[in-house]
Amino acid sequence: MKLRVIISCVFFLVLASCGSKKRVVQNKKGSGVVLSEPIPEKLPSVNQKEFTKKLIKKNPKLNKHTLAYIRKYAPIAVKEMHAYEIPASITLAQGILESGRGRSELAAKSNNHFGIKCHTKWQGERVYHDDDEKGECFRKYQYVETSYNDHSEFLTKRSRYSFLFNYRKKDYKKWAKGLKKAGYATDKQYPNKLIKIIETYKLYDFDNIKKKDFKVTKGKLKYNKPLNAIDDSYEVRKGDTLYSIAKKYKTSVAKLKEINELKNNNLNIGQRLLLK
Repeated sequence: MKLRVIISCVFFLVLASCGSKKRVVQNKKGSGVVLSEPIPEKLPSVNQKEFTKKLIKKNPKLNKHTLAYIRKYAPIAVKEMHAYEIPASITLAQGILESGRGRSELAAKSNNHFGIKCHTKWQGERVYHDDDEKGECFRKYQYVETSYNDHSEFLTKRSRYSFLFNYRKKDYKKWAKGLKKAGYATDKQYPNKLIKIIETYKLYDFDNIKKKDFKVTKGKLKYNKPLNAIDDSYEVRKGDTLYSIAKKYKTSVAKLKEINELKNNNLNIGQRLLLK
């Protein structure tokens, strides 16, 4: 009789223990741990205000929210480019697209500008939104700057994205197509959307900013070089042909077509061509 009582007690203790562990897991999944995020540092200007003013002057119909996003976050994208070798144009375009120009619910409430989901190793705070499936888990950040840095870490620390770093930083087209190939997004038009944003808002100019051009003068951070100083690319002007551009820069039409993935000799005014 005593043996039966002892066995019964042990049985109920095991059940109680299991129930307790399950509740702990649910609480952890629901809230996550508040991670210690570094306070964002003041970054050098990359002349983003002047840059967007020129864009508006050429095309007053450009989206005001996209322009505001560029003015606010371009320096962060450039900083991440220098630290992780990811084109600033790609980072900015992804931020604009994934966050709905910084106005999506996920961006507004969670500072998540790149739609990065929790995945198994994420221990930080989390929120739930409908995406490919209902109620998916997304990462939550205290600062937008942390979201940008996590995006860089996400691409550099996962083997499926490693081939991207064989591409030149200025080859935003290959990067855009490579992100889709690696599985960053399920949308078939994802590369085209990124490329359109980059070319419409000339984000490729930020890929030309060199680390040595950031200067600190009398306690003030300053970008010490005009943003329109382009080293290895050319913006097509009225009257230009592939032959005239190739002759001017001592290269060949075939080479220009190869590195820019051109299928014919047609050019558009404002189009940016890689020269090397």
